[in-house]
Amino acid sequence: MSPLKKIDWSLYLVADTEFAAGRDLVRLVREAVRGGVTVVQLRAKNLGMRDFLGLALRMSAALKKNSVPLIINDRTDIVLACAADGIHLGQDDMPPDRTRKLLGRSKIIGVTVNTLKEAREAERLGADYVGLGPIYATTTKDTDLPIVGAEGIRRMHKLIDIPIIAIGGINAGNVADVLRAGAAGIAVVSAILGARDARQAAAELLKRGVRSQHLIKKVKC
Repeated sequence: MSPLKKIDWSLYLVADTEFAAGRDLVRLVREAVRGGVTVVQLRAKNLGMRDFLGLALRMSAALKKNSVPLIINDRTDIVLACAADGIHLGQDDMPPDRTRKLLGRSKIIGVTVNTLKEAREAERLGADYVGLGPIYATTTKDTDLPIVGAEGIRRMHKLIDIPIIAIGGINAGNVADVLRAGAAGIAVVSAILGARDARQAAAELLKRGVRSQHLIKKVKC
């Protein structure tokens, strides 16, 4: 793992411009951070370079005030242009080792994975974390990938050394199961951006997560 500052992966918000559906995404993210979001990934598949960069600069400025890391989905050029903290890559994107040569050792690199083979390869190529999913069925992103489930997290947690961020269908009702299985944190889209109150939704997810972590520690003791 690269020599990064310690990251709190507890509550990772994927701020998707398409899901925001015209709402002020920076304002929504600011509210979610007030509720406890610890990492933000900006995903903007529907924006051109200029609009993406403009949004990324606004997001970066808002998050720096709260010392919350900003991860950019896919785009190394946007990471460099807005001085983001890192990048998140898909299986069809540039490999982590090549991306590292462009971004340097100080940037966070995450990779989306669905299988143990993909996770091990991401770790071998220098990824700092993996985004594992879908954990449960989700309507946020079209995918025909198999459901991983809590048991899939548990198996992977024993076999790789980098943090696992669980994504896909996670909400306040199942977050405890996900964290008990070994995930370092949860990544959500609709559970926060689809809520009436982003701040309250984030706070509830964090509360459920913290409670489950306390139970884990009690069992270990």
